[in-house]
Amino acid sequence: MEWFIAALAVVALGVAAVVAAGGGGSMASEPVRDTYAMAVSEDPLGGDDVRALRFGVALRGYAMDQVDAVLDRVATELEAKDARIAELTAQLAAAAPGGPQEPVQGPPAEAWERPR
Repeated sequence: MEWFIAALAVVALGVAAVVAAGGGGSMASEPVRDTYAMAVSEDPLGGDDVRALRFGVALRGYAMDQVDAVLDRVATELEAKDARIAELTAQLAAAAPGGPQEPVQGPPAEAWERPR
């Protein structure tokens, strides 16, 4: 009886080794996502869009790939808006009577803070 249990244990370990080595088939090529992924439109992001964003919660907090993708997109759109603002400011200064003048200052930083 002891030999039977020992042989059964050896067979079980052999099967486990074969499966661990990939002998039991391969995994799916695409990973299965188990976190909520919020769909974000392709339109330019506005303040309300960013405030409404909700990320999927993963084991250690938010799903990092979702947060990284949104932060990259926000950074790109902010750079594009800054470039457009600089371009329009230069056009406005060139079109002003009397030639280029000092750039117009925007509202103070306190005006952009979100009320709590």
